[in-house]
Amino acid sequence: MKKRLNSGFTLIELMIVVIVVGVLAAVAIPMYQIVPERSKALEATSALGMVRNAMRAYYNEHHSFEHASFTDGASVTVGGVLSIKPADLEGRWFSEECYTFDGAPTANTYTIECDGSVSTADNASEVETITVTIDEDGEIVTDLF
Repeated sequence: MKKRLNSGFTLIELMIVVIVVGVLAAVAIPMYQIVPERSKALEATSALGMVRNAMRAYYNEHHSFEHASFTDGASVTVGGVLSIKPADLEGRWFSEECYTFDGAPTANTYTIECDGSVSTADNASEVETITVTIDEDGEIVTDLF
């Protein structure tokens, strides 16, 4: 009598592999989908860092963040007080209109917001849901990371 050699995979083994691949895909796909959003938000983060540096320079000269034009919702370029030109803030996804004061700055505190929903940049539709803020300590807050 000849011995029969088992070769190949059983149905159970194949089903286990399919389940493992399905679980990995269910975890990996949502994680991958956030990556493009993070890269777009980094444009805003970079510009907010530039604004923060301008605010630091303003504070060093005036010993306060208060100024008549630094009002809630005012553009960071208003009146040219911070020496930031609108062109400095124009990017692929975010435009100058996005960068505003979030609340009126006090003597020692401020918050600046970049709201993608008001962007007029070429690819503005891709960042409508992105909002990034920065404060005087450099703490960056976004809903993405």
